[in-house]
Amino acid sequence: MQETFGPGDQTIRHVLFDMDNTLWDFVGAKREACRAVIEDLGAGDAEELYQHFRRPGVGYEDLQNIRDYLAGLGAGRGAYGRSCWVYERTKLTSIRLFDGVEETLAAIAGAGITMAVVTDAYSFQAVTRLEQTGLRDYFSYIVTPDLTGRKKPDPAQFRCALNALSAAPATTMVVGDSIRREVAPARALGMQAAYALYGDHSEGPEPICRPDFVLEEIRDLIPALGI
Repeated sequence: MQETFGPGDQTIRHVLFDMDNTLWDFVGAKREACRAVIEDLGAGDAEELYQHFRRPGVGYEDLQNIRDYLAGLGAGRGAYGRSCWVYERTKLTSIRLFDGVEETLAAIAGAGITMAVVTDAYSFQAVTRLEQTGLRDYFSYIVTPDLTGRKKPDPAQFRCALNALSAAPATTMVVGDSIRREVAPARALGMQAAYALYGDHSEGPEPICRPDFVLEEIRDLIPALGI
């Protein structure tokens, strides 16, 4: 059940969604991809490979993480290309929507509320994942770093979406699993924020920023929007 800090807001006309770990379990898909790489190699440890993707200084999506891990194993030169192929293929096919995503997006669309995605994945990744999950047609616009030159929590990501939808901050809600990357910039720009607690895998302290709604499942977004 959602924790609410105000009544459902019927004035919201636009919703900006994070994608990974908000619409689907991306951590689960990455872990499955790491397991597939290790199985294909016949050497190494899947959890150690996954933790390489969590290292500071190298991007969470960067395939350099696989190169570095293979170098530590002493894998042959041909292993990198194949491991990347196994990883990307398995990651995409292992994406699973959180329960209630399709019915929630259908209810939002049925209420005449426009939706966009704001993600740190690049355009080809975002479109491929949305098509794989059957969600692409729900979203009027997709904001990615290759479009803006920025990543969240940079406000440029959210301003781009507002401009594309001709949306005012006061009539817009952001939905995401990160206080730092989604909730805080949304509130700073005057938008409402719904924190997808169910998808948050962060560790350590987060900025002190109170969301308007805390979602224990994505279906909690329906009453938060007053629909």
